[in-house]
Order: sequence, then structure tokens, then C-alpha cells
Amino acid sequence: MFLLSKIFWLVAQPLSLAFFATLAGLVATSAGLRRTGIAFGLSGAIVLFISLFTTTGSYFLQVLEDRFPRPAEPPVSLSCIIVLGGAFENEVMASRGGIEFNQAADRFIETAMLAERYPEARILVSGGDGSFSGAYDGDAKASDAFFAAFGIGPERLIREEQSRTTFENARNTQGLLEANGLSNCALVTSAFHMPRSVGLFHKLGLKVMPWPADYRTSGMVTPGFDFTQPSLNAQLTTTAMREWIGLAAYYYGGRTDSLLPGLSPPNASPR
Repeated sequence: MFLLSKIFWLVAQPLSLAFFATLAGLVATSAGLRRTGIAFGLSGAIVLFISLFTTTGSYFLQVLEDRFPRPAEPPVSLSCIIVLGGAFENEVMASRGGIEFNQAADRFIETAMLAERYPEARILVSGGDGSFSGAYDGDAKASDAFFAAFGIGPERLIREEQSRTTFENARNTQGLLEANGLSNCALVTSAFHMPRSVGLFHKLGLKVMPWPADYRTSGMVTPGFDFTQPSLNAQLTTTAMREWIGLAAYYYGGRTDSLLPGLSPPNASPR
């Protein structure tokens, strides 16, 4: 299932769709199916235009980011801080050493700040190697050096090193929380990723406090054209489309209770 989802996304992301639609148009035209070829070519051009020159991606990403605001008042105490992986450039680190982050670095920066505010809280890092090869350290292992640099000792860390998907993050974390007798946990992940994550945790009967980080939008995006930053628009559209597809897949697969999860109480009835 993991490999199938990876392959599906290689084809389903917007720029890939635009490419394959254009290619299909050329093939159809060369085969004498002129109208079909034009339809495919036009479809590819529309997808490309929306991705590059509109705020569509930003707008739909913003909808997800606005779903779970940061706590208005920090809790008095936390027993654990759960942070989902996906922030380390593990392939680069394997060859160059050091600590290298991608855009999701705020997940771990926010976790380090929370760890300082709540010195008694354990830190559960959930994240294995999500690459095709499986040849690299996952985020759970890679995070050791990061936390050590901030004076956070290994005795506070709980590493979940097997997960490759958000569903596996939640399922594997559930077992570790039970084994360590932990509750009253904050969940740290990217703001746009929080609805899917919370939905999965709630489906498993786990109550967590959403603590979003890594915002990608200003919170003031409106639908419209944007010719100033096509490469960024394409990136945001890709991220938004991936997250919404993930939400739909988990909902229709019975892994969450709603298409766009909110702050509903856990029902403790995983299926």
C-alpha cells in the first residue's frame, strides 16, 4: 500500500497531470484523433495555468491551516509532546552529515520550544524512512542530534522509527503511549497536516491537543490570479492537492470519521 500510494502520487500531482495530459494529446493527435488530442492538451494547459498563476493552491491549503488554531492559552502541564516526522533531509544527511531540514523544520523547532516550557514532558518522535529505498535513517533517529544540541537529554525521547505514513504515525504512536502510560499530549505537525493527523488520532480513541506549526499561507488568501510567484504557487498547489487527496482516501477508507476532521471527541472505535 505504501509503494502504491507513492507511485499514485508521482502521477497524480498537478505538474505530472499536466505533462501526461499534454503527452496524451500529442499521441491522440498523431493517431488522427484531433478533437481528443485538443481536449487532452487543453486540459493539461488548464491544470498548468491553475497551478502556476492562481491562488487556488494557497487558498485550499489555508482552509486546512485554519482548521486548528494554536491554543489561546498554553496548558498548565503536558505529559508528552508528539511530533510527526517529515522535516529532516535524511538523504542529504546520510552523505554530508550534520543536521539538514526541509520546509517542515518548524515542527521540530516548535517541539524544542515546548520541551523547554514543559521540562517534565516526554517527547515522542514518530517517523521512519519514507523513501522508496528505505535506506536512510528516519526522522525519529535523525532527531537525536537536534535535540541534543538544545540540551534535551535522550532520557526524555521516545522514538517511533517504523512509520512511513500518517496512518502508521498514529497507529504506532498509540502503542507507545499505552506502553509508557502517557496521556495529556500535544500533537505537533504542520498546520495543513493537522486535520488529517487529528482525525486519525481521534479515530483510534486518542485525545491530543493540536499544536500546529509550519504555516505556509498568510491566512488572508482569497481566490484569484497571481502572476508574481509561479514556482511557489505550483509548490503550494501540489501540497494542497496531496493533503486533500490524503483526507479523502482516509475518510473513504474508514480511517477517519469525517472528510475534514475537527475538534470532535475521540470515539475509540478504530476500524
